Amino acid sequence: MIRQIRHTTVFCLLLLVALFVNAGRIQVIEADTLDNNPANRRQTVARFEQRRGDILVDGRTVTGSKDTGEQLRFERTYRDGPLYAPVTGYASQTYGTTLLENAEDNILTGTNPLLAPLPFWNDVTRGRQPGGRVVTTVRASMQRAAFDGLAGRRGAVAAIQPASGRILALVSSPSYSPAQLSGTGPAVTEAWTALTGAEAQPMLNRAIRQTYPPGSAFKIVTAAAALDSGVVSDVDAPTSVPDPYVLPGTTTTLPNEVEGCDRASLAFAIAFSCNSVMAGLGVKVGMDRMLGTVEKFGFNDTGIRIPSGVAASNFDTDMTDDQLALSSIGQFDTRATPLQMAMVASAVANGGELRRPYLVDRTTSAHGKTVSRTGERTYRQVMDRSTARQVRRLMVDVVEEGTGTNAGIDGATVGGKTGTAQHGIGNAGVPYAWFIAWARADDAGEPAVAVAVVVEDAEADRSDISGGGDAAPIARAVMEAALAEEQGLE
Repeated sequence: MIRQIRHTTVFCLLLLVALFVNAGRIQVIEADTLDNNPANRRQTVARFEQRRGDILVDGRTVTGSKDTGEQLRFERTYRDGPLYAPVTGYASQTYGTTLLENAEDNILTGTNPLLAPLPFWNDVTRGRQPGGRVVTTVRASMQRAAFDGLAGRRGAVAAIQPASGRILALVSSPSYSPAQLSGTGPAVTEAWTALTGAEAQPMLNRAIRQTYPPGSAFKIVTAAAALDSGVVSDVDAPTSVPDPYVLPGTTTTLPNEVEGCDRASLAFAIAFSCNSVMAGLGVKVGMDRMLGTVEKFGFNDTGIRIPSGVAASNFDTDMTDDQLALSSIGQFDTRATPLQMAMVASAVANGGELRRPYLVDRTTSAHGKTVSRTGERTYRQVMDRSTARQVRRLMVDVVEEGTGTNAGIDGATVGGKTGTAQHGIGNAGVPYAWFIAWARADDAGEPAVAVAVVVEDAEADRSDISGGGDAAPIARAVMEAALAEEQGLE
């Protein structure tokens, strides 16, 4: 009898060990798999059982949470949703997250290990801390100036502080209210269907996710390449590029919208936007050197994050000379995001040094303790400092006597470049109006802002002046707001 009891006891112990082993396997080895199983609603319920942390602009929250009393308890709310949608994105119980709501999700939901009081605390407790906060670099006055300037027209604005890379404004138009997508139910589904099916694509972040032919605004890049390579040594000296200019290897002539482009100087060509001169200079610089300069500015970089991903701007790496000529004036397959073109203006304004753009200044705990801070970093030294000085002068000439006079600001030095990009089959589409610029107060040591504006539905003829007419006033409003911020004014 004693032997049978002993055998039974051993068998029960083995069963108990097996039970512990299996429990450990489930809780440790398979925990993540089970947690992430679509059939497991506990993760979803847990995700919304506490308030989501907030995103801040100028020290004020532009997001919030409301208690619905439902199983998915807390629903995201937005203040001035359409104004800040290109910055925040949306956080939806039905459709997930985008932009900062996505990139900083573990801070906002409280799951980031850095929010925990002790290392591995969240892993051991399988809990989460109160949602943290994301403090952006955006300035409310500049965001509002850009948003109001576009006035619902299709287009975008990106503004950067040249010395640091801080993104001061990021606007896409037309916009939408992220609150429409926050919860669940038929209303959210209907809103999603309407927004995703709208012809105007209000959910497309045109500032960082849409690329456009930059047109003549790209001539600033070509000018930098020509000066850095030595193709041009004196910006006021005549060039050898004739007007009309025949694209290499073809019988096609490249038109100009102004008189005086025949063998014009680089200074004249930038101020009045001569296509022939800039296309000819691009060919003289050559494919390799043009590509080297272009990529220093950030073109063809698929890894730019702010921290949301940015669409890569394109400059083809293998072209015939006629294609290179067109690419050198921002046509052919050359395409750029507004953020990329703001980076072009920023590099010129900052003495040729391009700072890496960023949108998040820091993240904090719910109580304001700093969790992480974005460090300022150099992206690349794009051009020689002497080249940057000369290109700055060329951009100032555009505003003071060329096609960009609408961007002038009293009490400040402003440099800019207009652009009208052709698109569509046979260039039949309405041109995109561009303006890129930077501004420095006359009593300041460095520029306050670099900005890029694109207006898709510009009502203008096919001339570079349309960028000055449609986009330059928007850029001026943003720059005025930046200068006022710098001086501590409202």
